Amino acid sequence: MEAGETPDGWRRLSVRTVLVTALVMGGVVVGAGVPATLALANGRPLWVALGWVLTAAVLVIAGGTAADYVRWRRTRYRIGPERAELHTGLLLVKRRSLARERIRSVDLTASVMLRLLGLVKVRIGTGENTGESTLELDPVTREEGERLRRVLLARAASGEPGAHREGELATLDPRWIRYAPVSFVAPALGGAAVGALMQVSEWFGAQGRLIHWVGDRFQDTSVVWIVVLLVVGACVAGAVGALGLWVEMWWNYRLEREPGGTLRVRRGLFTTRSISIEERRLRGVELVEPLGVRTLGAARVDAVATGLAEDENSRNADHKTLLPAAPRAVAEAVAAHVLREPTSPTSTARLIAHPRAARTRRLRWAFAAALLPVLVLAVLGVLLTDVLLYVAGACAVAVFPLGYFLAVDAYRSLGHAVSGDYLVARSGTVRRTTVALQRGGVIGWTVKQSFFQRRAGLITLTATTAAGAGAYSVYDADQPEGLKFAADAVPGVLAPFLERGE
Repeated sequence: MEAGETPDGWRRLSVRTVLVTALVMGGVVVGAGVPATLALANGRPLWVALGWVLTAAVLVIAGGTAADYVRWRRTRYRIGPERAELHTGLLLVKRRSLARERIRSVDLTASVMLRLLGLVKVRIGTGENTGESTLELDPVTREEGERLRRVLLARAASGEPGAHREGELATLDPRWIRYAPVSFVAPALGGAAVGALMQVSEWFGAQGRLIHWVGDRFQDTSVVWIVVLLVVGACVAGAVGALGLWVEMWWNYRLEREPGGTLRVRRGLFTTRSISIEERRLRGVELVEPLGVRTLGAARVDAVATGLAEDENSRNADHKTLLPAAPRAVAEAVAAHVLREPTSPTSTARLIAHPRAARTRRLRWAFAAALLPVLVLAVLGVLLTDVLLYVAGACAVAVFPLGYFLAVDAYRSLGHAVSGDYLVARSGTVRRTTVALQRGGVIGWTVKQSFFQRRAGLITLTATTAAGAGAYSVYDADQPEGLKFAADAVPGVLAPFLERGE
């Protein structure tokens, strides 16, 4: 029996969780107390406002700490020979149990606060997409977390030796940071920075002065240049934020294959993360190439594995990422090692091009999408002001060429093929994806054909699987060729529904 373990094998969480809660509540109180004090001090003595805020802060911290102490006292867990069990709750007692042979992942996460106190949060999952299929131990000591990983993921060695390698598959290259500013995160962070600046200025009652100060800086500048400068400033702020976010997420990145057939991704600067994916759950990989990243010749590698759908919708939406945006050659090599193949199917497959009718369909969609805002602006210009007519003209000049470029690129990105044990499908332009899916992992096909597709002789095939997104589509393929591809890729699934001539 180890220290902290009862005779029947039950253990408690680390008692330091109470200190963590007190510190976190203190930070929240400080963040909310400063604007609250300034608001209450408006028309009152400062010491009165400060007294009210401090009293409320003490009550909040004490209440939160006491509640967490009760949670700690009422929570216990046990790892038995056959089951992992967790009991918790005061008024509503929860008793949950997972069979050890069903456990597929043990992920460790530690924020800055937890790291300083030597703690980690452990998430034990079975690979199913329900909340009842996971146990969360928040927190335990770092040593206990690593022990749980070793015990629960202990498997007999699996996989045949081949062109892949064991141990370390990829490590961080600091030069990959150059792909961060061209991701879609950058403009979103730029807009968030502007919104945060306005919100903070409102807290301190200085929003009006801030707007007047900005107006004074641009009083001799035309409206067009004001818009351009503000957009450029937001983009620069977004790029800086994207660089910082990339460093926080991917610092100390390492991808390893552990004995027993488990892929482990470790990364993070302030909040460290350890994510495990059992290779028995792996059904393929997906190369993701957002437009900006693809322009620089890079790609990201995601796992196509069972039990990842819940993680994608949770706070850790990047659980499936095995490699951040890196040079395409590096991504292909990592994909090959992950799949235990000499080369990645995404690089060796000779994709079948789709008919010209698929290009025509994308051009129609692009022009229709570009025409709508132009028509709206033109109508408003006729009804309200001529300025909007000029805006509509400028929008037409900019949007129609962009739509044509994206439509043609989307058509060129289409392709599908069978490569050994994998079917490969590629599509997309703003976010191009190339998936290599194990043919044995496909459990069915969905065949779709709209009225316009029937007239053009096109068809959309969707491979259904229990892994990853659950469905991967081949868009606008030639009808006879597409049906033959589906029948040959997964023999016996589609054959009963096909009529074959001589």
